[in-house]
Amino acid sequence: MDFAISGEVIHPAYLVTVGFVIGALGGFFGVGGSFLAGPALFAVGVPMNYVVGTDMAHITGKSIVAARHHRALGNVDIKLGLLMVIGTVIGVEVGAQAIEALERRGNVEVPVGISFTVILLAVSALIAWESWRTIRQGRALRAPKPPTLVDITSLSHVTRKVHAIRIPPMISLPASGIPAISLWVILGVALVGGVFAGFLGGGAGYVRMPMLVYLIGAPTHVAVGTDLFEIVISAGYGTFTHALKGNVDIIIALVMHTGAAIGAQIGVQLTRHFSGPRIRLAFVPLPLIGAAVVIYKLLTGTEVG
Repeated sequence: MDFAISGEVIHPAYLVTVGFVIGALGGFFGVGGSFLAGPALFAVGVPMNYVVGTDMAHITGKSIVAARHHRALGNVDIKLGLLMVIGTVIGVEVGAQAIEALERRGNVEVPVGISFTVILLAVSALIAWESWRTIRQGRALRAPKPPTLVDITSLSHVTRKVHAIRIPPMISLPASGIPAISLWVILGVALVGGVFAGFLGGGAGYVRMPMLVYLIGAPTHVAVGTDLFEIVISAGYGTFTHALKGNVDIIIALVMHTGAAIGAQIGVQLTRHFSGPRIRLAFVPLPLIGAAVVIYKLLTGTEVG
């Protein structure tokens, strides 16, 4: 199939398959999937500027579908998501400015690559340790039916300490089962996620989702749905800005979305059959895949994402 905007010829079955896989992963884990979609597009010759912009457009569409279905299951805390947008926007700008500073010094590739790798490995190790410890304790092995706001983690003592921060204004989050939490904690978590997104690229769901669970105390299912809601807003803004710069091949994005729309619904439905610890443990390989991509790029000099 000839895509006139980017000037590439790509078999639509490839794009549909990539979209389906990323949609299923996004619906189940609440991540955008840039660390997989970017390399998949670049591997078939899509220029890097179109990779970034088109990936944003695809992520926005996929996240809308997944967030809508999570909302129907009661897994989206809209109040929390909207509050986090403030910190996310500021964080993205901080991260982007850091990249600009490194580029002016002519040394961006290695610092970003090493930072990305270390962070992804650390996130993966933490989630693996916590989830396996929780499961070994024999608790919450199956998803509750009907779903509840009760979620078990072995780091609940960390969440309690975060909730003990009483810096006003205090915010209640009924959809997440949180009676009171400082607004500054929410903004701080969003700011960190935004910095990672601006500095390392993508939606930073690999960082934000664990922080929603371990720091804010949102149940895993709600963290997944809320993170997708957040990605809709941030990726939507990114799509708009890249479209103005002519970096979006909307036809490629739409073809990918045909697979992603189906995959996202399947991913969302699968979360109904897994407990929070099981979802978190299954999440572990995703940061490892992202780290492998970055390591390959650093060692070979090949642009993969």
